[in-house]
Amino acid sequence: MIETLFGSGEHLTALNMGARSALMFLIALALIRIAGMRSFGRKSAFDSIIVIMLGAVLARAVVGASPFWPTVIGSTVLVVIHRILSVASARWPWFERAVKGHAATLYHDGSYDERALLLGGISRGDLDEAARSRGHVPDHREVSSIVMETSGELTVTGASARSRTA
Repeated sequence: MIETLFGSGEHLTALNMGARSALMFLIALALIRIAGMRSFGRKSAFDSIIVIMLGAVLARAVVGASPFWPTVIGSTVLVVIHRILSVASARWPWFERAVKGHAATLYHDGSYDERALLLGGISRGDLDEAARSRGHVPDHREVSSIVMETSGELTVTGASARSRTA
């Protein structure tokens, strides 16, 4: 019965693929609950790793490229490692910096951190875009600061002294 429903190997029928997909969906849902919703909401490099790897590994079981249950075990190990690193990062700031990196101030009251801009691959045009979309001003020089967060997102804060007096 189980062999008929789930099949084996790479030669799977539509019924086998459908059954595997349905079961894998439920397993993935359980793994997401273990990992925590934060893993799929922050979009940091650290969190993207689990999304990419989990999707790649679980897909192998659906299409029969790898044995089903060993693939589920491998996926569970990935999620548990991610969860342990997340908890350790929440507990110890030094560990969080080692795993996730740190935010970098790219622009502050007229001054640029050219090294941070270069390392982040951020142009002054990108700063203008962040100012328009998040700071609601036409130019990045109209805000106090722009910070690249560990997720890669640009955070815009306050109006500069120049835009407050204008």
